Amino acid sequence: MKNALVCGAGGFIGHHLVRRLKAEGYWVRGVDLKFPRFSASSADDFVIGDLRQQGFVNSIVDRHFDEIYQLAADMGGAGYIFTGDHDADVMHNSATINLNVLDAAYRRNCRRIFYSSSACIYPEYNQLDPDNPKCSEDSAYPAAPDSEYGWEKLFSERLYLAYARNHGMDVRIARYHNIFGPEGSWNDGKEKAPAALCRKIAQAFDGDGIEIWGDGRQTRSFLYIDECVEATLRLTSSGWTGPVNIGSEEMVSIDELVDLIAKIAGKTIEKRHIEGPTGVRGRNSDNRLIRERLGWAPSAALAAGLAKTYGWINSQVERNHYGIAAE
Repeated sequence: MKNALVCGAGGFIGHHLVRRLKAEGYWVRGVDLKFPRFSASSADDFVIGDLRQQGFVNSIVDRHFDEIYQLAADMGGAGYIFTGDHDADVMHNSATINLNVLDAAYRRNCRRIFYSSSACIYPEYNQLDPDNPKCSEDSAYPAAPDSEYGWEKLFSERLYLAYARNHGMDVRIARYHNIFGPEGSWNDGKEKAPAALCRKIAQAFDGDGIEIWGDGRQTRSFLYIDECVEATLRLTSSGWTGPVNIGSEEMVSIDELVDLIAKIAGKTIEKRHIEGPTGVRGRNSDNRLIRERLGWAPSAALAAGLAKTYGWINSQVERNHYGIAAE
């Protein structure tokens, strides 16, 4: 039986990853500052603790793990990442976690380690045109991310690759593009666009208006959580180091995303555009490399994942019976 350590197992992607690893027959240890918010973890062993503390990290990397998945980070949606109010915490916390986890893995000879990077590492200058963003893996340099979150992710990519060169670590790096689905943040200030819009539409009556940051013409692609986990496991078990994009090439504007969710909800929704942080004008996953190396592409359209996500968030709204202020 293989064993795996999942750092960030209390978070959205980590929680789903633990569940999939258990289904694959792994023994799994999860670690995070918190337990998963919406359902119990499937991990065999779940440890609460702070990965910024080197002593704690050494205590949980106390054996050889066949695979380590490092997803723990200080992150959130646009309201958390792009205002600038949390830059010091984002950079310090995430960098410290990566330094501690990677070095502990090396010292325990846990050579195969997956690192979840982000599409936020891509240069802002390649993402000014919402209709023609450039996000191929080889476009990362000259580096110019639009946020400190992106800079930290890019630094950590280089950290992992340096350990691979100098210490023989068998690293795998994925650049995630806007992962969404059930059991993710939807009302705590760290939710991303699909969850925030699902929440707003679920709370609205037919014909109501909802507030949207920016002009609504900024573009993104969004990948459903099950697709993300499948691609992550394929990459980790492959012979390809990365970095590689894990995302969808189905690019939509934010206004189009609202329309898709409203159609799923069976509601007519008015869009009220307001000022707010929006990030780059355009971003879309370029999947040419992952198709070539892993033979992977998303198996379902965006609308299918949105239907599942809206259904789950709508049930949360009905259960809570209170309104959440627009971000």
